[in-house]
This record gives sequence, C-alpha cells and structure tokens, in this order.
Amino acid sequence: MNNRLNLLGMIVVAAALGGCAGMSSEECLATDWTAIGYEDGSRGYTSDHFSKHRKACAKHGVTADFSNYQAGRAQGLNEYCQPGRGFNVGVNGGRYYGVCNAQQEGAFLDAYNTGHHLYSLRSAVSHANSSINSKKYELDRIEDQIIAHGAEIVATDTTQERRIFLLADLKDLAERTGELEAEIEELYQVRAEAQAELDNFQLVVADMGY
Repeated sequence: MNNRLNLLGMIVVAAALGGCAGMSSEECLATDWTAIGYEDGSRGYTSDHFSKHRKACAKHGVTADFSNYQAGRAQGLNEYCQPGRGFNVGVNGGRYYGVCNAQQEGAFLDAYNTGHHLYSLRSAVSHANSSINSKKYELDRIEDQIIAHGAEIVATDTTQERRIFLLADLKDLAERTGELEAEIEELYQVRAEAQAELDNFQLVVADMGY
C-alpha cells in the first residue's frame, strides 16, 4: 500500500510541475527528480528524455539529479511495460521505443503488436470511408457542373464558340464521372474486405481478453 501511495505521490508531483521547458530556478531547485523520472518511465520515454530536463534547469545553474531520475524512471517503466499497457499503446497508434527489459519485453511486444494490428485494420476501414466520401463529393460537384453546362448550352445568349467549349468540357466531365463511379465501386469492395478482416480480428482480440 505504501509503495502505491508513493507512486501516486510521484505522479501528482510530476503533474503539478508540468513540462520542464518553462521551469523557473526555484522550480528546478525544488524538483523531485524521482517523480520526473517516474512520469517519463510511465510514458515509455527513453533515458534521452532526461537531457531536456537537464538543459531546462542548466539555464538556471541547477544540476539535474540523474541518479534519482533513473530510479524513478525504472519504477515508471515497470508500470509501462505491462501487456495491457502495450496493447493500449498499439491500438492508439503509439510507438514503442524499446525501453522494456528482457523479462517484460516479450509479453509487452505481443500485446503491443496485437493492438497495433487492430489499429492498422481500423485505419484501413477509415481510409476507405474517407476516400469514398471524397470521390462522392467530387462526383456531386461534377454533376452540378454538367447541369450548369446544359443550361448554358441551351441559353439563347450563349455564343457558338462557347457552346463548342461547353460540349467538349461535357465530354471530359462524362468520362470523369465514369472513372469516379468505377473507383467508388472498387473502394466499396476494398472497404468490405477491410471491414470483414477487422470484424474477424476483433473477435480474436476479444478472446484474448482485450
């Protein structure tokens, strides 16, 4: 219980400090480097992140405590390198920077890869939907142009030269309409296949307990 309370205290302190980039001299002097390390570890940051804190406080002539930072980061990494966290990082499209130790990394990566695959499948469906909507929007715009061209062609004040141009443009618009309709039909198939793969994998993920 005490350990959990200590960890909670570290998180609160780190959150209260906010980012180190704008820290004052007083804040640097009062910083709990163990708490900062824990916060970075719990986010899966590499130890290189320490240099950002060091540079921020060096401006005020304050030396960051790397030993305490590393001790806190190790505790944070222990929280981070759990399978459930790995899945959450992957399913949200996050990156893994190889920070887990050998004992934890195998299970973490299995969960991370599962989550990231689910993220990729969802992205494929979303991308297909976006492409379909974009092409439908273009198709609607072309149909409006075709109607406008038709009205202008039959207008009494339209010159012969303008009519010739409009008729040529109508031919191009009709060709583009056919292309768009074929592309949309193909995207419907792509989306259906992506959705089926997503649905099947979601069942696998549910069986895994995620």
